[in-house]
Amino acid sequence: MKNPIQAMYEAGIVEATDFPADSRYHGVPTRYFTAPDGRQLPYLTRRFVPAPERFATMGYRMVAESERLDQIAAETIGNAVAFWMHCDANRAIWAEELEVPGHELRLTLPEGVPTAEEGS
Repeated sequence: MKNPIQAMYEAGIVEATDFPADSRYHGVPTRYFTAPDGRQLPYLTRRFVPAPERFATMGYRMVAESERLDQIAAETIGNAVAFWMHCDANRAIWAEELEVPGHELRLTLPEGVPTAEEGS
């Protein structure tokens, strides 16, 4: 019997990617550059950060002394690796921009997911 996940990749139902679903690069297309010696060098296309308006606000939280964004992501969304979602929703490129004690961090749902009030 064929692996069902592999079958979905082959059928194009699930996009094959080198990045896990919780990566900011999941779904970003790969292209290839042909080097002068003929080698094919893979690279990722540009990832455009979504507008903060595409994120539904769930609340706000003050950043505490010595707190890191991965710790906050683990606490608020249950996934430390997904700290980049907080960066996207708060217009930050680097996690350190949001790790300032006393900074009010906007907590959101993932991009495009409406709140219960917005969905009704």
